[in-house]
Amino acid sequence: MALPAKTQMRYWGIASAVFLVVLWFLGDVILPFVLGAAIAYFLDPATDRLESAGMSRAVAVTLITAVVLMVFVVVSLLIIPTLIQQAVALFNVAPQLFNDLQGFLTDKFPSIVDEDSTLRQSLVALGETIRDRGGQLLESALTSAASLLNVIVLFVVVPVVAFYLLYDWDRMIGTIDSLLPRDHAPIIRRLAGEIDETLASFIRGMGTVCLILGSYYAVALMLVGLQFGLVVGAVAGIITFIPYVGALFGGALAIGLALFQFWGDWLSIALVAGIFVIGQVVEGNFLTPKLVGHSVGLHPVWLIFALSVFGALFGFVGMLVAVPLAAAFGVLARFAIEQYRHSRLYQGLSDRDPE
Repeated sequence: MALPAKTQMRYWGIASAVFLVVLWFLGDVILPFVLGAAIAYFLDPATDRLESAGMSRAVAVTLITAVVLMVFVVVSLLIIPTLIQQAVALFNVAPQLFNDLQGFLTDKFPSIVDEDSTLRQSLVALGETIRDRGGQLLESALTSAASLLNVIVLFVVVPVVAFYLLYDWDRMIGTIDSLLPRDHAPIIRRLAGEIDETLASFIRGMGTVCLILGSYYAVALMLVGLQFGLVVGAVAGIITFIPYVGALFGGALAIGLALFQFWGDWLSIALVAGIFVIGQVVEGNFLTPKLVGHSVGLHPVWLIFALSVFGALFGFVGMLVAVPLAAAFGVLARFAIEQYRHSRLYQGLSDRDPE
């Protein structure tokens, strides 16, 4: 005989509360395990394909891990130093860019922008804030990343955790399935399948889209000759997972920098704008439909809300788990609405046969 619904809700509520408390207290301690699990989840389909092609699970996991580590080392040695250098230079040159903007506004709109105007003072303050706070942020991040503990986590713990989780992924899924409450196992499997489909479409698909667009923006902007093209392209690619935001933010930043650098050279400015137009056309018509699909189930506003809430509550680890939890909550919410529409509370007594 199944437990009453009230008792089951109590148990599930306690389990959810325990999960949030553990996430709150452990925080950075579980960061390498969260990263390792995310990497294993991302690479599991490729491992399954190699395994279905005749490789053993151990050989497939070893091969994929070696390739990923090689790519990471090459990117770390060739791209990341230049990216950090351009980011620091961009923060340092921000005040000069705002001074140039002030000069442009003064020339074009002398009656609006004068020496004592609020707009001019705001631009100066904004430029100084970006330089000071941005430099402090980068310095803190670099100092933290350079610490021995983080180096060990980055180069040892995360790959090891990812390797073992990827190797035992199917076994872990089978073990979890065997522990499901028998009365609710079919529904839980169905919901878990929908969550996995959403995550697969969003994380794997959008991760690939972000990588492709970020590489395209960075290379194209550097070929055009735009200063800080690598960092602008990287930023635009990273935030592409929020629809339209990546292109709008990256395009505005790139065009703004192009106006200062190429003022009068309208062809170069048009090329910079055209890069983002082409990127949006390719993303909307080819990349996103092919790699992500049209029905992901994660609304951009819901995604931004989840990232903001979990990031504020649990820090960087919270931002990492925000997307999976947002997907899970979305699937559960749709399931709850479906149950509600079939309930007596929604339908009332109108479906009764007349006496």
